[in-house]
Amino acid sequence: MKQLLYCLLVVLFAPSLAAADMRFNMTPGVTEISGKVYHLHMTILYICCAIGLVVFSVMIYAIINHRKSKGAVASHFHESTKVEVAWTVLPFIILILMAIPATKTLIAMEDPSDADLTVKVTGSQWKWHYSYFDQDIDFYSILATPRAQIDGTEAKGEHYLLEVDKPLVLPINRKIRFLMTSEDVIHSWWVPAFAVKKDANPGFINESWTRIDKPGIYRGQCAELCGKDHGFMPIVVQALSEADFEAWVTEQKQAAGAAAAAATAALSQTLSKDELITQGEKVYLGHCAACHQPNGEGLQGVFPHLKGSPIATGPLSGHLEIVLNGKTGTAMQAFSKQLSAQEIAAVITYERNAWGNNTGDAVQAKDVNEHMNGKVGTPASADTAPASATPNPTSIPQPAAVDPASLPTLSHDTLMAEGKTVYATICAACHQLTGIGVPPAFPALAGSVIATGPVANHIDIVMHGKTGTAMQAFGKQLSPQQLAAVITYERNTWGNNTGDTVQPADIASHGQ
Repeated sequence: MKQLLYCLLVVLFAPSLAAADMRFNMTPGVTEISGKVYHLHMTILYICCAIGLVVFSVMIYAIINHRKSKGAVASHFHESTKVEVAWTVLPFIILILMAIPATKTLIAMEDPSDADLTVKVTGSQWKWHYSYFDQDIDFYSILATPRAQIDGTEAKGEHYLLEVDKPLVLPINRKIRFLMTSEDVIHSWWVPAFAVKKDANPGFINESWTRIDKPGIYRGQCAELCGKDHGFMPIVVQALSEADFEAWVTEQKQAAGAAAAAATAALSQTLSKDELITQGEKVYLGHCAACHQPNGEGLQGVFPHLKGSPIATGPLSGHLEIVLNGKTGTAMQAFSKQLSAQEIAAVITYERNAWGNNTGDAVQAKDVNEHMNGKVGTPASADTAPASATPNPTSIPQPAAVDPASLPTLSHDTLMAEGKTVYATICAACHQLTGIGVPPAFPALAGSVIATGPVANHIDIVMHGKTGTAMQAFGKQLSPQQLAAVITYERNTWGNNTGDTVQPADIASHGQ
């Protein structure tokens, strides 16, 4: 019986005692702190195993040797001061012995002082932005796993969903301080090999640090559920020797200079529509498809469709504005600092000519640059011959005021049908498809004072926005017909039923 007891105890506790060599166990990592965390973890594991061994040994011994069939009779006593003191003091001592090394490790983990290098880590849906303080280096790091692998049409690679286009590059043997924040929702920057896991909260700065001992490539992930593509937000860190890191810094600065020169040269280039569409498709799949979907149909109520949308088929200035500067209060980010003028021109050209949009527009890098500088140009159509020289910015024609008399008069049903499409694409992300909004951030339109009150007030807030709120000005983003349609729709749906029919001419003459 005793041999059976010993065998049972071995079966129960041998896996835990051999946990250091198991592939599912915590790893020692490649930093001093990760090593301390690993040894603390193993120490506490062994203490727990020892306690379990004692408790289960006594329990099993009592079950076997004091069973009724052997004539055992239970003792009758009610209290024992010695036993009560023992089972109070002994756990207290054990906890103190566990708390001392744990406290030392936690204090060391939270001490980012005297850092040799500071890196700001900014999370956004769904990418990481790294900025090196005092180095004038910053870049975005985005998932590099091919779309075909994600869709299952190709075999998954070795580092499926754990590969990026630009890894974070760090030197070994230097104390590196991380400043963590976010542009939208809560993310968490986690690299197990460094024992670093810190939340990136919008509006706050969290600190962490590491000192890497070994060169190599280390991988991690966002560890906080942050939306639809949370699982597509990997972290890759490349640790280099100090000499190699300095060479990399020099190389990055030279590359930045070359990129700036290329961006300047791109302003004088005129690419064909086919060239822009080819480049734009690659940019779209890498930066836009996660939300708007590869087929441009988006996700209704969350990420608006671009196929046939008022933005992708309407005035170019509105399309440029929202891609460059984003849209407050929505998931639409500003890409003016993420992409070059050439890449933005290409992706806008692609969006305006894909999925049946077929506007014929060919947006050039100079058009993007002029919009960023507050100048409005006219994009070349597909059939326009390339210019022989860069036009003088001062000679670019400004858009003429629209004559209200030249605009069509549309039926109420036509305006309602178009307005529903415009609303679902432009407005529903904030005010919701049902018109009930998300108070107090995004007010309801169903039964609202704006949507049922004077038409002039409704036109004014849609065209010019409302200062101090997330309500943008749409006067330059949508055409008079689109504005008239969406206002008519808002005034006659969700039970508003004002009966108003706003015409494009009413928009063009507003404020005159």
